[in-house]
Amino acid sequence: MLVGAVIALVLEPGRRLVGLLMAFGAGVLISAVAYDLVDEAFNVADGSGAVAAGLAAGALAFYLGDAAIARRGGGDRKDSEAEHPAEAQQAIVLGTVLDGVPEGIVIGLSLIGGGEVSVAVIAAVFMSNLPESIAATRGLARSGFSSQRLYRMWGTITAITAVAAMAGYGVFDGASDSLVAFVQAFAGGALLTMLSGTMLPEAVRGAGREVGLATVLGFGLAFALVQIG
Repeated sequence: MLVGAVIALVLEPGRRLVGLLMAFGAGVLISAVAYDLVDEAFNVADGSGAVAAGLAAGALAFYLGDAAIARRGGGDRKDSEAEHPAEAQQAIVLGTVLDGVPEGIVIGLSLIGGGEVSVAVIAAVFMSNLPESIAATRGLARSGFSSQRLYRMWGTITAITAVAAMAGYGVFDGASDSLVAFVQAFAGGALLTMLSGTMLPEAVRGAGREVGLATVLGFGLAFALVQIG
């Protein structure tokens, strides 16, 4: 997130490049959700139905949260060309937190049982947050946010995401397999809803048809990382 803010403020990348990066990050995140999150949840759920329940609950929770934020003016938080009115800026910050918390939980959950965070998960979180923070930073800078205020904002959101990662590990370490599977699937449902509802549409607006190619490239590279791991 902080790296993306620096890139946005110093290099000022164009909307097309941001859209392609967003599509690539979406492909990486789709692969990580499928092979590092939902598949793992299915393996530990032991036929309890926790995966289906978690996916549905996560998707619905993100959908409702995103709808509430959109009503407050934060629906275009990933649009690098938008100029946000003052009354919408708080909603944009809340929406960015909503996007980042499930990713933090995923990192924490992957450490349960003495495991290690997979390279694919780290790559997915990095490559999805980088273009998101670039786009949001550019939009907020156009709306009058100073560089210092933007760095403080992203630093705070990064800290919140880190707390979510610690919570994912600390709260659910020792929990039943069904509960862990439910939470993993919940995060997966939330992330997939975020990708399809906010991230990919903005990528298409910024980069056009090439978004499909960038998404497949990201998916393929992340899948390769999973297999190598």
